[in-house]
Amino acid sequence: MPELTPADTVWTKACSALRRELGEADFGSWLSQAALREGAAGALVLVTPTGVARDWIRRNAWRRIAELWAQNDPQGRHLDLKSRMEFEAEAGPASSASPAVVVSPLEIADPVSTDAAPAAGRGRSAALGGLQERFTFDTFVVGPANEFAYAVAKRVASWADGHFNPVVIHSSYGFGKTHLMNAMAWEAMRTQPTRKVVYLSAERFLSTFVRAVMDRATTAFKEELRDADLLLIDDVHFVGGKQSTQEELFHTLTALMEDGRRVVFSTDRPPSAITEIDARLRSHLSAGLVCGIEPADRDLRLGILEKKLDTLGRQQGFAATARPEVLQFLADRFTDSVRELEGALNTLVARAGVGVSRLSLDEAQAILRPHLRGAEKRITIDDIQKATSEHFGLKQADLISERRNRSIARPRQAAMWLAKQLTTRSLPDIGRRFGGRDHTTVLHAVRRIEELKAGDAQLARDLEALARKLRG
Repeated sequence: MPELTPADTVWTKACSALRRELGEADFGSWLSQAALREGAAGALVLVTPTGVARDWIRRNAWRRIAELWAQNDPQGRHLDLKSRMEFEAEAGPASSASPAVVVSPLEIADPVSTDAAPAAGRGRSAALGGLQERFTFDTFVVGPANEFAYAVAKRVASWADGHFNPVVIHSSYGFGKTHLMNAMAWEAMRTQPTRKVVYLSAERFLSTFVRAVMDRATTAFKEELRDADLLLIDDVHFVGGKQSTQEELFHTLTALMEDGRRVVFSTDRPPSAITEIDARLRSHLSAGLVCGIEPADRDLRLGILEKKLDTLGRQQGFAATARPEVLQFLADRFTDSVRELEGALNTLVARAGVGVSRLSLDEAQAILRPHLRGAEKRITIDDIQKATSEHFGLKQADLISERRNRSIARPRQAAMWLAKQLTTRSLPDIGRRFGGRDHTTVLHAVRRIEELKAGDAQLARDLEALARKLRG
């Protein structure tokens, strides 16, 4: 008889090969969040967080996954592929395939465990929709871009009197709104464990509502939500265009507000800009307290990196540090999303381990090159020279000329610094593109700009604006 091999062991072996074959960037983006689950009748299912991830895996890696699975599983078990929504719909709310914090019609198939999660108490604080244990107030880094939303979230979570209703937190993808939503739920349960907190994504709201309609269980669904003392729904813009779901959400919001219950939503835009949702619902959202989270500035990005680095080190059992120029490179290169910023740091720590503290800037760039290729194709040194000369009111020819007066030398140094940050060109190559200068001149320019922008707020703003413009 074949030796019995645990399914997770088989999947771990397959992942080792896939990471090597696909590369860190693709593996991290599409496969690292997939999880092996046991579905109905013991069937094994690889569950992806989204349908987009499922489709990418099916197109680009599923055949190879099947080969690796067959090679490493002597029992010849079948492996299926589903998105989380598909898996939930088939498994059902009380499926033994996915033990939940507390059984609830709103729980998802991959919740946090009671052992790993922050203490939430028991009793009414039980209806969770997949909270992530790492998203707490303690792990949230506060700065000018998010301090108002953070203060409001802390007030909501403390059950303070005189609250606004509803509270709407909006930001683009990856700036921390889901982190704050999770943090509010954890903190609210910790401070008032006898009150009922319900957290779920709008996608989960939709799928649960649809299933309730199909199962003729809408009364139970409504009671579950409208009995909440605090309801948090993440990414509410997702219900745009889905009329019956919007109708139910509107009535749920109205009922909770009339009873003095607290409601918090997150969206990717201010409510007034979500034109695809019903006007009545949009009006109710706009009538509450609307808190925007702005893109993180450089200081905040550096703070996030330092916090994340410390967390990763403690998780892996060593004091993690990194050279200042490496952290500065990450903060200046990954400006569009905190998730991408943290993902880049995760990659460095995963590759270098305890040696991350010794990584030079060139070594870090080499490790991250797969993540940088998209930007490298879009941004050229010529693009940088054009944008810089236009920003400072110069001619592009001035930047490659021999002229050394400060009005030209400083923008030239800024352009060289941008070239080092936004491309993977070597120092000698950058020097050649700036009038045949040698690499020591470029290195001096990069170091000089690093020194200056730490104390020159206007220069820092100029560089930030140029970087954003170049990235489009």
